Amino acid sequence: MNAFTKITASLATAVALMSGSVQAELNLAGLSAEEQGLAIAKERKARDLGWGDSTSAVTMTLRNAQGEESIREMRMKSLEIDDDGDKGLTIFDKPKDVKGTAFLNFSHIDKSDDQWLYLPALKRVKRISSRNKSGPFMGSEFAYEDLSSFEIEKYKFKFLAEETINGVDCYKVEQIPTDKNSGYTRQVAWLDKEHFRGQKVDFYDRKKSLLKTLTFTDYKLYLDKYWRPMQMDMINHQTKKSTELNTASLAFKTGLKDSDFNKATLKRAR
Repeated sequence: MNAFTKITASLATAVALMSGSVQAELNLAGLSAEEQGLAIAKERKARDLGWGDSTSAVTMTLRNAQGEESIREMRMKSLEIDDDGDKGLTIFDKPKDVKGTAFLNFSHIDKSDDQWLYLPALKRVKRISSRNKSGPFMGSEFAYEDLSSFEIEKYKFKFLAEETINGVDCYKVEQIPTDKNSGYTRQVAWLDKEHFRGQKVDFYDRKKSLLKTLTFTDYKLYLDKYWRPMQMDMINHQTKKSTELNTASLAFKTGLKDSDFNKATLKRAR
């Protein structure tokens, strides 16, 4: 699944979300804060394995500081990759000025992600360089790096506390990106203790100031195992802008293949 539907994790993206199967409560006794954080991250990842592929229809609503809105419609395709990060393809359908724009993301475990953007007006594919991945994706409050699948190797973890968010008991975990080109010095994530679903993530910029907050709501269970949020809201505290993602439909195991995710696909995406 790509970072938009995960953020699903595609973010991420910008965080991947956990399975609904009943499991014993995680035992963190006797571990250091760093070991506890890593154990929580591993459980989170383990509960989101085996979904295969997915397709979704998503509405993106951009709001400026005055509350004025711009609405976009897009399709997203995701493919789970063994022993590496996931692959994702996002295709914009509306409005007319972004129709045909397509974004391809290859997340990786131990190296920088590969990302490309196809701009139909220019009829060319643009590669997103590692040092530009902290930039905004299509004018939204999601950065390119938010669109990556959640991979444990991309962070150093530290358990901070147990807190309640909107009546839900959560683990509060610090995530420090290992990528030197990341636009974030740290992230703080709240995961519910029952299903390890993301509830909220705070993002801190390179000056260590709070930059953005991502919240996940309206969870639905798929294949009796995988939880996905139908709504994600990213608020930029510094600019007062926000981006809302609403999933209208989502299906798993639709038969997507690796050949559906390549640069040639970008130009054919309609």
